[in-house]
Amino acid sequence: MKYNNPVIKGFYPDPSVCKVGDTYYLVCSSFQYFPGVPLFESKDLVNWKQIGHCLTRKSQVQLDKINSSGGVFAPTIRYNNGRFYMTTTNDTTHQHFYVWTDDIYGEWSEPIYVDQSGIDPSLFFEDNKTYFMSNGIDDYGVSGIVQCEIDIESGEKLTPSKTIWTGSGGRYLESPHMYKINGKYYLVAAEGGTEYGHMVTYARADSLYGKFEGYENNPVLTNRNLGGYEVQGVGHGDLIQDNYGNWWLLHLGFRQSGQWEAYHHLGREVFLTPVIFGEDGWFTAGDNGRTTKSFEINYINNDVIQKEKKHYTFENTKWIMIGVIYVFLIRKTISLIKIS
Repeated sequence: MKYNNPVIKGFYPDPSVCKVGDTYYLVCSSFQYFPGVPLFESKDLVNWKQIGHCLTRKSQVQLDKINSSGGVFAPTIRYNNGRFYMTTTNDTTHQHFYVWTDDIYGEWSEPIYVDQSGIDPSLFFEDNKTYFMSNGIDDYGVSGIVQCEIDIESGEKLTPSKTIWTGSGGRYLESPHMYKINGKYYLVAAEGGTEYGHMVTYARADSLYGKFEGYENNPVLTNRNLGGYEVQGVGHGDLIQDNYGNWWLLHLGFRQSGQWEAYHHLGREVFLTPVIFGEDGWFTAGDNGRTTKSFEINYINNDVIQKEKKHYTFENTKWIMIGVIYVFLIRKTISLIKIS
């Protein structure tokens, strides 16, 4: 099947994904906007439908007087023992927290806070224990990817925060996600900053606290050296295994306005890139480590049809949304007239 990127268009940065049964669930950053953390579902990783938000009440997140690009950063969604968890950071208040739900279509809990530095938090569950990680500085003054064990009911730290990996050498080490695959622990992260130097890197270890060995060909995925290439800023990814045993990265990227026009106006979007594990247990991603505008691959059944709405007209757009936009513009115009 051939599919086109991005699989979710528009301003949906920092995607994170989990799978329950045959259904995938995905969340993205929302920054200063409310309701917070948009939530999507899919049956095939290509077609996504928004089913709500994780943060729908003012009691769940403090967004008063939040500056542009402040607020809710880089959520992670995970599922454990029948319960969904979404953890994130309010970067303006410098607080990590998570919320949970037993009904993915219903309301999420009040926030539970975790006292650890940094941003981009993630959860990992194993043997009835919960591990919390983020980028930041650990309890011993070492910066990197920081991890501790927590009480999932209260958010209380049960162990000191400890740095488990310092990255591959790129700046702004962030976006940690932990996985256990074939008996080894894989730590996927992002480096280079969320712009043209962005990249996905990873390391693996035999135990949860390392020592983590970096992939010798890091970055495993980046478009940073592709001048004149429309898809740029590729990074901040989350691994997922599909229903047929294949692996993928769902990650952010952005599209330049033109081949040689180094700016963009749609923001960071959600891209899907295939991953292949070698016999040695290390994985590669994309087209020689790059994400392209489309992939033709037999990972997805040919009966899956990517449903894209490419042209918006009065005939194919719901009138209720047009009415909402119209009312908003009228009110904005009236307020500007009053000010003048």
